[in-house]
Amino acid sequence: MEEKHVVPIPPEVLAQAQANIDSAISLLAPYLLPLTPKERHDLPKMGDKTLSFVEKALEYAHRYPQLCPSYFNISNFDVDMADATGLRTVHISTKQLFGNIDDTVMVAGSEAYQAALIFYNAAKAAAAQNIPGAKEIYRDLKARFPRMKHKHEV
Repeated sequence: MEEKHVVPIPPEVLAQAQANIDSAISLLAPYLLPLTPKERHDLPKMGDKTLSFVEKALEYAHRYPQLCPSYFNISNFDVDMADATGLRTVHISTKQLFGNIDDTVMVAGSEAYQAALIFYNAAKAAAAQNIPGAKEIYRDLKARFPRMKHKHEV
C-alpha cells in the first residue's frame, strides 16, 4: 500500500473553505428538513433501485390524472421529485468531500500521534539519563498518555 502523507493546508485556504461551506449551509437552510434518527428510520427510501419507479409513476400521474385519488396532489409530487433529484448532485459531491476530509483528518491525526509517540519515548529515555528538564516533560506527558482500560473479571 502506498504510504500517504499530509501536506500543509494554508490557513487562508481552510478559512475560505469554511466560509464556502457556511455559505452553502445558509443558502440551503430554508429548504432542508433535519430528521431525528427515528424519523430517518421510519421513512420509505428512494434510492437508485426505486428512482426509475418514482420517475415512471410521476410521468403516468401527469399523463393519466384521472387515476389520481382526490387527496393526491400532483404539484407536491413534482416539487418532491425536483428537490430529490436536484439535491442528489449536491449530496454526492458533499459525500465525496466529507469522505476525503475524513480520510485526511485520519492520516494527519495518525501522523501527529506517531510523532508524539516518538517524542514521548525520547523524553522517557532522556529522563532515564537525567537530562535536565526531561523528567518534568516525561511526567507531564505520561499523565496525559492514553491508557487502555482493562476489564477486570468479577
